[in-house]
Amino acid sequence: MISNFYFETRKGSYVILSIGRIADVSFIRSNFCNVISICMCQGSLLTDPKSRRSCLCSLFPTALLLCLVFFIGSAFIATDYKEKLARLRIADSMQDDKSNMCKNQFRSYGSEPLPKGIISKTSNLEMRPLWGSLKEEKKSSNFTSLFAIAAGIKQKDNVNQMVKKFLSSDFVIMIFHYDGVVDEWNDLEWYHRAIHVSAFNQTKWWFAKRFLHPDIVAEYNYIFLWDEDLGVENFDPLRYLTIVEEEGLEISQPALDASKSEVHHQLTARGRRSRVHRRIYKSKKGVKCDGNSTGPPCTGWVEMMAPVFSREAWRCTWYMIQNDLIHAWGMDKEMGYCAQGDRTKNVGVVDAEYIVHQGLTTLGGLDESKTPPGSHGHDDRLQVRLQSYKDFAIFKHRWKKAVEEDECWVDPYPQPTALP
Repeated sequence: MISNFYFETRKGSYVILSIGRIADVSFIRSNFCNVISICMCQGSLLTDPKSRRSCLCSLFPTALLLCLVFFIGSAFIATDYKEKLARLRIADSMQDDKSNMCKNQFRSYGSEPLPKGIISKTSNLEMRPLWGSLKEEKKSSNFTSLFAIAAGIKQKDNVNQMVKKFLSSDFVIMIFHYDGVVDEWNDLEWYHRAIHVSAFNQTKWWFAKRFLHPDIVAEYNYIFLWDEDLGVENFDPLRYLTIVEEEGLEISQPALDASKSEVHHQLTARGRRSRVHRRIYKSKKGVKCDGNSTGPPCTGWVEMMAPVFSREAWRCTWYMIQNDLIHAWGMDKEMGYCAQGDRTKNVGVVDAEYIVHQGLTTLGGLDESKTPPGSHGHDDRLQVRLQSYKDFAIFKHRWKKAVEEDECWVDPYPQPTALP
C-alpha cells in the first residue's frame, strides 16, 4: 500500500513524497533531502527579506512534518522488515529441519533415488495370474507359512505324502530339485501349485541361501526347511504351529519317533510324557547334561533334518549360512544365537507332534548310470561325508576367528573358564 504526501511550496508547486510498504529508509531520506533542497533553492531566489522570512517560516513546519513522517515511516518499515526477516528465518529453519530429517531417514541401499512411497522392500512366493485379479481363497489358519524341501525323483512318493499334509494347512510349497528332474513330478495334483527350483547336486542349504532371502520370505510366519526322508503320518502342521506359538519357540523341530527313526542325538528323541522339551538330563561320553547346562548338546538346539524357524529367527540364520559350505555342518551348534533371546527357552523339540527320520542316503548315493552289470556300483557317499567334515572344521574356524576379531560382540553364553 502506497501513501502520498503533498507539500505546497511558496510558488504553488508541489513536492510528492511516497511512503509505503515497499519503500525503505534510504528512499525516505532521499525524498526528505529533495524537499529541503527545493525549499532552500526557492528561498535563495527571494531577495525580499520579508519573503525570505516567510519562506523560512513555512520551511520549519514543513521540515517538522517531514521528520514526523520519516520516523513514522521508518517504524512501519522496520516492523515490516523484522516480520519478513522472522518469516525467512522460520522458513530456513524448517528447510534445515526437513533436510536433517531426510538425511537421517533410513533408506534401503539402492533405493535412494526413489520417492519413499513407491519402494517395495519385500517380496513373496505367491504366483500371480497373467490376467484378471487373484482369487482370494479363505484360509483355514491364521498362519501364513512356507514348506521348503530338497527332493529327488526317487523319493517322489514320500515327498508327495509330505506336501499334501502341508497343502491342506494352507502352506506355500517350494521344491528344490537337486537331481535336475522336474517334469516327472507333473502328474501330481499339486504340481502347478508349488514353486520348483532345480540345480544339480546341491544341498537344501545351498538352495536356501540363494532363494530364501529374508526379504523374499518376510510375509511368512514360519519357514520349514526339511529333508525328503521324513515320515509325517503322526504329524499335523497346524497343531504343531499352535504349540510353537503357545510355547514361544523361535527355532524348533518335531520330535523323532525313536522306535522307527535313525536318531543321532538324544535331545531330538520323543518324550512320551511331555508336550515340548528343551533339554535333556544325561551324562554320556564325557558330556554331562543337567539343569545348569546352557548349550548343545544338552539344550538350545535342534538337528538339521527338520528345523522350523520363525520369521525373525530365519532372518538371523540366513546370515549365518556360508555361501561355500553347502553341507552346513556345525551351524546347528550356533543356531541358538538366532533364537531371539534365551536359547534355553526359545529353542525346543515338540513331542506332541512327531515324525520318523528314515535316514536315507540321497546326495552322492549310488549312481546307477555308472554301474556296470554285476558290479557294486559307483557310490560317492564317502566323498560327501568327508566334505561334510571339512565344512564343519572350516565353519568352526570361521566362527572362532569372527568372535576374536569383533570387539563389539558380547557372547551371551560365555564358556566357563577352566580351572588351572
